[in-house]
Amino acid sequence: MKIDILTIFPEMFSPLMESIMKRAQVKGLVEIKVHNLRDWSTDKHKSVDASPYGGGPGMVMRVDVVDRAVEALAGENTRVVLMDTKGPVYTQKKAEELKEYKHMVIIAPHYEGIDHRVHEHIANEVISIGEYVLTGGEIPAMVVVDSIVRLLPGVLGNEASLAEESYQEEGEIEYPQYTRPEEYKGWKVPEILLSGHHAKINDWRKKS
Repeated sequence: MKIDILTIFPEMFSPLMESIMKRAQVKGLVEIKVHNLRDWSTDKHKSVDASPYGGGPGMVMRVDVVDRAVEALAGENTRVVLMDTKGPVYTQKKAEELKEYKHMVIIAPHYEGIDHRVHEHIANEVISIGEYVLTGGEIPAMVVVDSIVRLLPGVLGNEASLAEESYQEEGEIEYPQYTRPEEYKGWKVPEILLSGHHAKINDWRKKS
């Protein structure tokens, strides 16, 4: 899988070169490239935003700059995703869907927002990570990338564990986990987990 990210703050994406995300890239399981949207600006100031028509606070990212960037990066089968609070809330089911694409371009807006023509004519879909407002789309973009990449074959090294994770079935979360020490400050591990009776343990986990 190849993922291209469009942003005006490329340095914010350094966490994608740590831990599991780094190992996935080193192993060649995914290629992640972060691009500065200003590279597609045509004025001497490399501006990517302008005041909104009709007035209002803040600045709005321009459709022409975004369009040039997407055209330069996207192919015929590329999935173009826009991070924006106006989109439906992201779910594990959506992560499962997106991991099937060979190439994605993720647009991470900033400032007051982005020209709505990006919604209407450029993005294949719009995604929100929740009903709250952040300073930009960079962190939401990293959330989406992380959730997709960890699902790719070979990334975690133990695909069987994915079946027991939270939200693999709608509304379900993973059962509680415990490890050593068996007792700490009087807080004890449930006795059933120490019993060695696997059928009862599985039943307890399902109920939990």
